[in-house]
Amino acid sequence: MSRDTGRQFMEKTQYRHLEPSDQQKGLPQPPLEISPPLSTRGTVDLPAPTAIPFGTTPLKEAIETRRSLRQYADTPLSLSELSYLLWCTQGVSESTPGKATFRTVPSAGARHPFETALLVNRVDGLEPGLHWFVASEHRLVELEAKSAMAERITEAAYNQSFILRSAATFIWIADAVRTTWRYGERGYRYMHLDAGHVCQNLYLAAESIGAGCCAIGAFTDETMNDLLGLDGVNQFVIYLGVVGKR
Repeated sequence: MSRDTGRQFMEKTQYRHLEPSDQQKGLPQPPLEISPPLSTRGTVDLPAPTAIPFGTTPLKEAIETRRSLRQYADTPLSLSELSYLLWCTQGVSESTPGKATFRTVPSAGARHPFETALLVNRVDGLEPGLHWFVASEHRLVELEAKSAMAERITEAAYNQSFILRSAATFIWIADAVRTTWRYGERGYRYMHLDAGHVCQNLYLAAESIGAGCCAIGAFTDETMNDLLGLDGVNQFVIYLGVVGKR
């Protein structure tokens, strides 16, 4: 890899290099959400976000005490706590069908290009394994169990073993066209900024329920995308957030 790759990315995504976006060309807007993978394990309706009595820690305290946490108790997350964390990171507060969703995190142009896959180890009411969050309906799809999925995801993340000891790992998937349709190649900058907004919400929300989080940006892209059935070009893993009780 060229040592200039990063500088070339920053230079080539400057506005002066951009061609008209698909939106400017009048091309149809892409769907606001990816259909979840087919599953034979069923779905789980999550507790409604309005009914979740969490998040009472003052914001100033959550910001002051926030640290990356890699050691977790054996205590599982409750389903309500997981629902709360999902709502804080990708919850839909308002939707205009076919046009936009407005969520609990900022996103350039309200494009919200992310889907959330969950590696569950210890959550009350959920089978361990891989799940898919349908944000528009606030429910989970239980994906087909894959042998040793936790170990394979850990290996793809350069054997950061605290993944195995966590309650759950949030795996954020970028659906690039949702942002590039409006912003062209500049959209790749915005997707990475958006990922930071999402993960910081996870950190602060975890603090408010006596849990902790650690972000992971180091993983083998090809392996992680293969594990989730992604093409690695149009859809790809962009960031991970590991959560567990203190």
